[in-house]
Amino acid sequence: MTATELPASLIPTLPGSAYTDPQVFAREQERIFETMWFCAVRASELDAPGKFRTVQVGRESVLVTRSREGAVRAFLNICRHRGARLCTQEEGEVKRAFQCSYHAWTYGLDGKLVAAPNLTSMPDVDRTTYGLVNVHVREWLGYVWVCLAEEPPSFEEDVIGAATERLGDPKAIDHYQADELAVGRRIRYDVRANWKLIVENFMECYHCATIHPELTDMLPEFKSGFAAQYYVGHGAEFAEEAEGFTVDGSAGVARIPGVTQEQDRRYYAITVKPQVFVNLVPDQVIVLRMIPLAADHTIVECDWLFLRDVVDSGADLDRSVELFHRVNTQDFEACERCQPAMDSRAYARGGVLVPSEHHIGAFHDWVAARLSN
Repeated sequence: MTATELPASLIPTLPGSAYTDPQVFAREQERIFETMWFCAVRASELDAPGKFRTVQVGRESVLVTRSREGAVRAFLNICRHRGARLCTQEEGEVKRAFQCSYHAWTYGLDGKLVAAPNLTSMPDVDRTTYGLVNVHVREWLGYVWVCLAEEPPSFEEDVIGAATERLGDPKAIDHYQADELAVGRRIRYDVRANWKLIVENFMECYHCATIHPELTDMLPEFKSGFAAQYYVGHGAEFAEEAEGFTVDGSAGVARIPGVTQEQDRRYYAITVKPQVFVNLVPDQVIVLRMIPLAADHTIVECDWLFLRDVVDSGADLDRSVELFHRVNTQDFEACERCQPAMDSRAYARGGVLVPSEHHIGAFHDWVAARLSN
């Protein structure tokens, strides 16, 4: 058998350089993150006109805010005068306008240029043309999604379609009422690993029996190595003795009313390429959003969403949050153990995928196709 031949049970991964090469990462930023829909912020964080958050999307800083009319708006976070960063804070609130701290060019919440020193003496400056650069926005699952492309791809096909493809029913995810839930906890993870390693990890469960004892106690079928995402429409069933999706198997919090009998006591996982993971259980929705910053550096922001009444009541959420927080920590530590080896000569041609991981090959093909366009 030659070095390039593999037994039928194994298929190759991407080469190691795909996870370390800054030029590869730059192409990914340009051709993936700057052309696709990107889940940016929770809409409830923008609960009043002038509230804003900034988020890194590809190579761009994007400013997401709410207008006086109540609409969510997004702009490139760049002053049109000399290119200064307009908002330097990650989040905040302005009363009426955004003002550049360099030369005081000022923009309304709709992005229009409303004031600048000596602007009245420049009547030929069109206030819309020299307003902030608009970014496309959509709302889904209670999040604001943005797209930098001039002509964005179909949101219905690329984003909502990912949930339909996984769950097998376009209405299945609606039963969880994610847009009406409240953030009960948010944890931000600083992961020193390539974003694709994180995606690959989330898509398979070959590692679950090794590093996720709490998860496999809750979802015993994961011990077999097949992840929930391996089967269309399948949700992993809770252990018979488990009362809820908690770290000790005890009862969780109030169940989301829309969850059907078929969805009860089951866990579903969805990957929305390129940077979102959605986890569905009867009493909570867990949403992870990746923000790739470098070939070996990714921020992951994880929200635990519960019924608003549960969050407002001050209910103890620790046991519900702790289960997936441990899973996240275990996963990210595993990805960080892999990252240094991506530069090894032993991994120059990449590794291999066993049968329960073969579906990851489709993800690799997808990445390669995006970069070759």
